[in-house]
Amino acid sequence: MKRQMMNKLKIVSLTSYSLIILMGQLIGVPFILWLIFTSFDFGNNEQIFAICGIIGIALNFTKYGKSRIGKILIFVLMILPIAKRITIAPIEKFNYLAFQFPLLVFVISYLIFIIKPTKKKKSV
Repeated sequence: MKRQMMNKLKIVSLTSYSLIILMGQLIGVPFILWLIFTSFDFGNNEQIFAICGIIGIALNFTKYGKSRIGKILIFVLMILPIAKRITIAPIEKFNYLAFQFPLLVFVISYLIFIIKPTKKKKSV
């Protein structure tokens, strides 16, 4: 039962991460699409951060996503592209709910996912 809850928490956090909307000139772009397109945009200084985000998402589905240290590393890798976007643009550009709400859901749900223990300790 506990494992199902942790899986649902991981799904909520990854879904909200993917649904963060970055506003462009005319339309908003889901963050996952921005990560994919930017990772192939050679010569762009944001490329390394986009690759970090994709690596963080991929590591969630490996054995590294099960340990607490691995979860913390994954969280840092996933938050790096967002932090980079916030630092290169004025903060006023991120004052809309399609960015703030999914980001807040991602941060809270992933921090709970990190803090909650994944295995019960056996009592002797």
